[in-house]
Formats: sequence, C-alpha cells, structure tokens
Amino acid sequence: MRRLERLLGLDTPIVLGPFGGLSSVALTAAVSDGGGLGSFGLYGYSPERIHEAVGALRAATRGPIAVNLWWPRGDEVTPADVDVAPFLRAAEPLYSAAGVDLPETPASFMPALTDQLDAVFAARPDVLSVVFGIPDADTLARAGERGIRVIGAATSVAEAVALETAGVDAVVATGAEAGGHRVSFLRDPGQSLVGTFGLVPQVVDAVKIPVIAAGGIADRRGVAAAFALGASGVQVGTAFLRTRQSAATAGHREAIAAAADTDTVLTTAMSGRLARGIPNRAMRELEATGMIAPFPAQNWLTGVFRAAATAAGDADLVSLWAGQAAGLARLDDAGEVLAELRAGVPA
Repeated sequence: MRRLERLLGLDTPIVLGPFGGLSSVALTAAVSDGGGLGSFGLYGYSPERIHEAVGALRAATRGPIAVNLWWPRGDEVTPADVDVAPFLRAAEPLYSAAGVDLPETPASFMPALTDQLDAVFAARPDVLSVVFGIPDADTLARAGERGIRVIGAATSVAEAVALETAGVDAVVATGAEAGGHRVSFLRDPGQSLVGTFGLVPQVVDAVKIPVIAAGGIADRRGVAAAFALGASGVQVGTAFLRTRQSAATAGHREAIAAAADTDTVLTTAMSGRLARGIPNRAMRELEATGMIAPFPAQNWLTGVFRAAATAAGDADLVSLWAGQAAGLARLDDAGEVLAELRAGVPA
C-alpha cells in the first residue's frame, strides 16, 4: 500500500500537479513540507532559470521535489516551419487589449530539451516527471546514476505500458477530467479522452510500477476513490491552483472558485495543443478566428499577450486552466488542501 511513499521518500502519497507557467516555489514547498511531493513545471525554462528554480526550491523546503519537462512529441514546429504573420494578425485585437505590440518572430519558440536536461541533472532534483512522451534510455540512465526517480504520464493503457517498458519508476494515469494539457503521445489527444474511473484500474492491471491517479480529484472522496481503484497515490492540480500559494492570478483563482461542473472545455486555442480550461475572451476570440498556429508557435504568440495580461491582472486574456472538479476546489490555503486530501488516504 505504501509503494509510492517508499519509492519517493514521502510521508503521504499526494503529488502536486506540475503547472507549466503557473508553478510557484511557495506552493511546491508547501506540499513538500507537508509530506507530499511538490512539483514545479519547467516548460520554457532556460538552463539558467532551471538552476535558479531548483536552488530556490532547495532553499525553501527540505522535502523531496519534482521538476517537470515536456518531451518532444515529434509534431513541434520551428520558426522556419511556419509563417506566424497571419496568426499574429488574427490575434491582434488581443494584443491591443493587453497593451502590447505584435512581436517579432524569435529564433526559437522554446529552449532545447537537451540543454534543459543537462541543467536538471546538474541541479539534481529528487524526481523528474515527463509529459508528452517516453524518456530515452540515455535520459533514464543519467537519472538513475544521480538517484533521480523518473515519472511518466499516460492517458491510455498503451501509453502506461510503453512507459513501464522504457523503465520509468512510476506512471501518472491522467483522466480526461484533468485540467491543463492532455498529455497524450501515442494517439491524437481527442481520441484518448478516457475518464479517470475507467483509466486507473485498467492501468493498474496492466503495469507493475506504482500508478498515480490524476483527473477529477479535489477532496478526500476523490482520494479514497483513487485508492479503491488500485492507485498508489494521487496527483492533484486544480485544488492547489486555487490556493493563494499558487502563481495563478487572483482572477484565475476566482474563476476556479466560481466554476461549476460544466464550466470547463477542451481547446487548442491557447497553445496549439488540446487542453482543458475555463473559457474567457482570449479563448473564445481565438477559436472564432479559426487561426490557431501549430504548437509551440501558438503557445509563443499567446504567451506574449498573456504575460502582459498576467502583470495587469486581466483574467480575460490568460489561460484559465482548470479541471472538471473545479467546483470542489473550495479551500484557498495549500496546507488545508493537503490536509483534506490526506484524510482520504487509507490507513
């Protein structure tokens, strides 16, 4: 029953969902200090920022920490592959609303994964979690040499089996209820929308490594259900994102607090990849244009006005990621959320 705790050095089998762009040192440390696994998303981070982030986390908590990277799925575009001009023109009203000019196309849309991995291995977090793919043998070997556990994410049984075969230490079975990006890599995400209740027990039956349930879990009842399905732990995002320790804007937290069960949708508008969030002006207007660039070009071009909107506290121009259990996210303190979740862990 305590496989995940032994594997990762935890007091409680609760994992903070890694928020790409919305992670905070305060929230990650709060979960690690509380005996769980605090996670920090490194999407878009340069090697220098990775060193700074892990250093700040080490200074903030003595508990184990995880960092998260996006693995290449193979369909990513570079600036040489796509003319972003028409997509920028389609989004121009949103740039104007945010008070920023249309940007120049960068030399690259995101840092090289090889450079990010070098920085992660130099910084030596306790856990490396990966989404959108399977870590290669060299990455797994380098992690093992440094005592770093590796966790993969799956949206189907086939993905979980592929991750176990590759040699990861644990797998997150991510149901369609989960907020943020659908991290599918073997099939189109729209064809991999298996719910948590259907996915978790099938993954548990198919693999021998610990399974962490994710999607639709926000209180003790969801935790108890996950363990009843055979999970060794749970990963929770939206309930923690709603807390004051997260990096979400006040408007984002208020949107989560006000959300009902039907108030999240799946969209590619904000990043070019399928993700679940609460609709706002940016999402609606981008979808209405029909002009959505492939990933990561779309993520870059919306990121420019999203950054300005975040600084201004404008919730209508940011990504309001949230899962279908947003209506259960009623607490605004990370410690209280952790205590509520811990109450659902079997004795």
